Amino acid sequence: MRLLAVIAIINIAVAGPVHAQDAPPVAQDNLDLFAPIDLPDPNDRRTYTGEAGLDYWQQEAHYDIAVELDPVTKRISGTETITYINNSPDALEHLYLELEQNLFAEGSRGAMLQGANSRWRGAFEGGGYDISRVELLRGGGRDSAAYWIDDTRMKITLAEALEPGGSIDIDLDFAFTIPEYGADRMGYLEVAKGTVYTIAQWFPQMAVYDDVHGWNTLPYLGQGEFYFDYGDVDLALTVPSDFLVVATGELLNADEVLTPRQLERYEQAKVSETTVMIQSASEVGSPGSRPPGETLTWRFRAENVRDVAWAASQAFIWDAASVNGVLAQSVYPEEGVGTPDNPGWERSTAYVQHAIRFYSEQWFPYPYPVAINVGGVVGGMEYPMIAFCRVSARDQDLFGVTDHEFGHMWFPMVVGSDERRYAWMDEGFNTFMNYYSNLAFYGDASTRARRFDADYIAGLMATVPQVSNTPPDRIRSDYHGFLSYRKPGKGLQILREYILGPERFDPAFRAYIDRWAYKHPQPSDFYRTIEDVAGEDLAWFWRGWFNTNATFDQGIAVDARGDDGLITVTNNGGLVMPTVVRFTMADGSFSERRIPVEAWANTDSYQFFVDGMTQIQQISLDPTQILPDTDRSNDTWTVGGGMAPGN
Repeated sequence: MRLLAVIAIINIAVAGPVHAQDAPPVAQDNLDLFAPIDLPDPNDRRTYTGEAGLDYWQQEAHYDIAVELDPVTKRISGTETITYINNSPDALEHLYLELEQNLFAEGSRGAMLQGANSRWRGAFEGGGYDISRVELLRGGGRDSAAYWIDDTRMKITLAEALEPGGSIDIDLDFAFTIPEYGADRMGYLEVAKGTVYTIAQWFPQMAVYDDVHGWNTLPYLGQGEFYFDYGDVDLALTVPSDFLVVATGELLNADEVLTPRQLERYEQAKVSETTVMIQSASEVGSPGSRPPGETLTWRFRAENVRDVAWAASQAFIWDAASVNGVLAQSVYPEEGVGTPDNPGWERSTAYVQHAIRFYSEQWFPYPYPVAINVGGVVGGMEYPMIAFCRVSARDQDLFGVTDHEFGHMWFPMVVGSDERRYAWMDEGFNTFMNYYSNLAFYGDASTRARRFDADYIAGLMATVPQVSNTPPDRIRSDYHGFLSYRKPGKGLQILREYILGPERFDPAFRAYIDRWAYKHPQPSDFYRTIEDVAGEDLAWFWRGWFNTNATFDQGIAVDARGDDGLITVTNNGGLVMPTVVRFTMADGSFSERRIPVEAWANTDSYQFFVDGMTQIQQISLDPTQILPDTDRSNDTWTVGGGMAPGN
């Protein structure tokens, strides 16, 4: 028996009230668990309540891009103009750009870190950018830029500082050879009727300059994802005329790139909740299925986005339907089609519709005009309005990856998290949302929802030494799925269902999305928003769950004395949680006592007396088994069985 903290007298009757009388605590050894969490000081940009302040600022980057795909050489080449607007209070003497394609250059930092079997591999001879021209346009003048390139970063030194409120245009010519397998985020797949190209991290992009780090110049190493500013993008994508193209943004010239029959179906899909075939499997490659000519230029426009991606193929089947005024679409080769017993990509658009509908109703309205799922070589990756998923995925696996990638439209596409530093604010939040979406679609038959099983999480917590707040490029690759996805996702489920309750958590989580839509939140902004709206100090939870690798283990011991009993609950792990003790009677009815989390500030052992023991059949902790208790053998006492093993 450890420190005796509280003695309570509880009268338990089958149909009577519970009475308690608590004594003052007698020990103080866990107060550090409840100390205020170390957060940056609030200011006029990021406030005490977790909101963006009156002086919050954010840079803008707008892009005008025109490129051509050469399927013979598998090269993309073209030009872009970046209009960069300095909304900061600082005069900028230099600019930084992100050059993600350089990850695939031989000898890149990422190539040196990623093994031959890594998910984020992809370097090859001839990989990376060829940048042949960089010019600056300002005040009517055009000058060659002074710049250097180091791995995935470009620094441009300005002859004259870019003052607050000023803007500058950067003109570039660039080209690159498409990697066959590009870090599981892009690449190409040879199929029976052509090649499926999924193109991402494909154009030079402005690095983020923010109020927390200044220029964010962490290199792209593969495992860590992305952090970009918002802006408008105009795309002109020139491809062979037998290709179909989908991209982030609205298609502006459908009448030029579709046949009259395809255009009619495309317009029909915009008002149909039932899937419409724009190009069927039997029409792929058939005469008259595409407009005449050697090439076509597809034009798209996207507004207020942090990135753009696209896909192209002469092998695409294309179907679409409407949901909430959004055009949900799927493109995939015939290799993606399933069977009645094992459905494939013919169900994809229905899965997209569900994701858009569910997340819009539960959390925040989907803000974009289109939502596109692409079947290709990529296992699963998201960009604004478009997702890439493996063409071989079927049934619940296809639903799960589709639902996950479209959940990312909220995190980090709407809420612009810094994925290069805080993967859990992207992957973890999305995994949390996916849990409920999967249950809504499949009920108890959901295979993905089972990943939130508390015992499964507990086993991983006991073996993984790193913490969720570790920057993703420093997380061991075999820990990444747990620390970035499952642990933070499970933590939010516990916060919602067990600690706060949906009636307090849901408005707080919605407020966080609303407050930080199209902005750049930090962990402190999330913590403060939840505490502000829910009205609860959660420093003990944030610290324990995200900043430590502590485990959770509570146990119960019962000393029965006729009709009286002495109940001892111990907290044996490094994590603390409120404690629910359930008393089950012989007739199956039960009553519960909730020990507030504050009880553990002063002790690791909490005791109380119970009368009416002869009426009690069982006493148990965490009766719904939502908590990741690493040792459940000491969680239950049963009449006749005495104290549970381990006490």
